Amino acid sequence: MLYSEKVMDHFLNPRNVGQIDDASGVGTVGNARCGDIMRVYLKISDNGVVEDAKFKTFGCGAAVATSSMATEMIKGKSVSDALSITNKAVMDALDGLPPVKVHCSCLAEEALHAALWDYAQKNDLMIEGLKPPVSDIGDHDEIYA
Repeated sequence: MLYSEKVMDHFLNPRNVGQIDDASGVGTVGNARCGDIMRVYLKISDNGVVEDAKFKTFGCGAAVATSSMATEMIKGKSVSDALSITNKAVMDALDGLPPVKVHCSCLAEEALHAALWDYAQKNDLMIEGLKPPVSDIGDHDEIYA
C-alpha cells in the first residue's frame, strides 16, 4: 500500500492534535469494523467562523492523516462553508488514499459534521444541509461507495 507524500507528512507531523476544553462543538465518530475512532473539537466565533479545530484519533496512519488535513481545511471557514468539506475533498487535499483506506476520509467528514451538529444543537441553530451525525460510519458504507 502506497501513501502520498502529503498523507505521510500529515501522519508523521499531524497538525491540530489535542482538545479544546471550551469547544463550541465536539463530534465523535467511529468505525466498528476497523476500530478507528475520531473526535473533533471546534471553536466557533460569535459570527460563525471556525477559529480553531483540534482532533484526537485512535486509528491507523491514514486516519491520523485525514484528521489532520480535515482540521486544517475547516479553520477559517464559516459554518456553512465548513459543510463543503467532504471525504472526497479531504482525499483530494491529501493527493489520494488507497481504496482500502477511503473510509478514513469518511470518518473525517462525519466527525467534522458531528462537531458542527453539536454546535448547532447547543446554540439552537438550524444549519442548511447539516444532517444528524452517525456514530459508526460502518452503518452507512453505501453512502461512500
